[in-house]
Amino acid sequence: MTERKPPGVDVESWVDKQIREATERGEFRNLSGFGKPLPDDTAPYDELWWVKGKMHREGIAPVLPPALALRKEAEDAREAAGRAASEAAVRRIVADINEKIAEALRRPPAGPPLRLTPFDAEELVRQWRSRR
Repeated sequence: MTERKPPGVDVESWVDKQIREATERGEFRNLSGFGKPLPDDTAPYDELWWVKGKMHREGIAPVLPPALALRKEAEDAREAAGRAASEAAVRRIVADINEKIAEALRRPPAGPPLRLTPFDAEELVRQWRSRR
């Protein structure tokens, strides 16, 4: 649409005219998604739907504040320790995450409070043994 609405013309009729003329020129043929079903409309409305879709299409992961990223990493480490193949693997996983937690406690990262303490390696090994 390159032209401006002329003064004194009703907006609705002007828009309708633009659409009709574009249709007659065939500008709405071969649009991507033509004839395909609309995406799921039962999901609750999200104001950031377009941004999230773009990030997904581009393969961009959302960036968490360092404190939340460490909390997530600690949660993942606990799960990984539960799935570990050996007691040594459990201890290695716990030692790695405990080192990161200790560093974060020495120099708190930006963002929300960390609210993490180092894991008790012996307790996680005990839990690991009980699942075996």
